[in-house]
Amino acid sequence: ASWDPNTDCCYWYVVKCDRKTNRINALTVFQANISGQIPAAVGDLPYLETLEFHHVTNLTGTIPPAIAKLTNLKMLRLSFTNLTGPIPEFLSQLKNLTLLELNYNQFTGTIPSSLSQLPNLLAMYLDRNKLTGTIPESFGRFKGPNIPDLYLSLNSLTGHVPASLGDLNFSRLDFSRNKLEGDVSFLFGKNKTSQVIDLSRNLLEFDISKSEFAESLISLDLNHNRIFGSLPPGLKDVPLQFFNVSYNRLCGQIPQGGT
Repeated sequence: ASWDPNTDCCYWYVVKCDRKTNRINALTVFQANISGQIPAAVGDLPYLETLEFHHVTNLTGTIPPAIAKLTNLKMLRLSFTNLTGPIPEFLSQLKNLTLLELNYNQFTGTIPSSLSQLPNLLAMYLDRNKLTGTIPESFGRFKGPNIPDLYLSLNSLTGHVPASLGDLNFSRLDFSRNKLEGDVSFLFGKNKTSQVIDLSRNLLEFDISKSEFAESLISLDLNHNRIFGSLPPGLKDVPLQFFNVSYNRLCGQIPQGGT
């Protein structure tokens, strides 16, 4: 109701403007009772830094190509909707993105490897969709000054976690509830700065007894996999606040001591 063409759009509901340029730099639609698709006209807001459609369950269709024109975009949040189709390659053109949040949707297809070309990304949320295929090998080659947090849980991802991810220092990884397999011990290490790692409910299979864990780690969830061996003694020196290795194939004694 506030979108009156006879009034200054900077005073419209869900719109914000830059005080200096007086141009719209944020469009945040939250829990709105609207339906339809994201209009291509959003691409005609060149100063836009934030675009958000959150908890709009009647929002359907795909991510429109017009979004690729929003080169100043820093936050793209399309979550808790009924958007469908693939995650488009053109999102990699948004070089200023710091947050890409596409979770709780109906997206299908594979994860574009080109998303690793986003140099300023701090976090990527692709969880709770219907994504298939493997985790891109390129995700071990993020070029920015910060390594983004990756949330890929509750999809249907398959295959091995690329070994290239072991070359980076991820702070938070959540690959839980997929169909990933093989050895992921390269994600651990004494010199890592990991804080939260959730790899639960996959098909992972490796000997955990030889693994070392970062002292920065506060949460480690490996439940419901095929991990074998004994728990390494060094775990007692890790200040974990949450630790779950249930429903695996572990043996031996539980390490004692520590704080």
